Amino acid sequence: MQLTTQQIGKCGELLVQYHLLQNGIESAPMTTDSGIDLVAYATKGNKAVTIQVKTNLQPKPGGGKGRLSIDWWVPQESKAELFAFVELANEQIWIVQNKEMESLAQQMPRKRYHFFMVLDPEAKDRKDKKKFRMFEFEKYKLKNRLHNIFG
Repeated sequence: MQLTTQQIGKCGELLVQYHLLQNGIESAPMTTDSGIDLVAYATKGNKAVTIQVKTNLQPKPGGGKGRLSIDWWVPQESKAELFAFVELANEQIWIVQNKEMESLAQQMPRKRYHFFMVLDPEAKDRKDKKKFRMFEFEKYKLKNRLHNIFG
């Protein structure tokens, strides 16, 4: 059975909620799609934060025929405080603060940030573009950022 884009997105939101709840962080989905998917509340930090979730079902060849990679597009004008980047096949979640996106995005066409990771640890950086290999992005994994973001 093939999942629809909406089902993939909802799976990503639910996976983020599941991992947040496992760490004592309450969250709730928004009723309408206003660019904010979840509001999370950490009782330890006594603060609520807004999250936009972007989900990939699985890695795909970069540019259609390159090395396996995962990528996400987010609007530069997003009101979300956090972006949760999800890769469903391996149930991986990365959290990036909105203010970090400009320095991490490899491309910024048409008022959108394009962020991608190459799975091959041997991939070489191209001179004209930033390229993250998945292992270089380990510090942004949800489990590694929970304390800093949610207290």
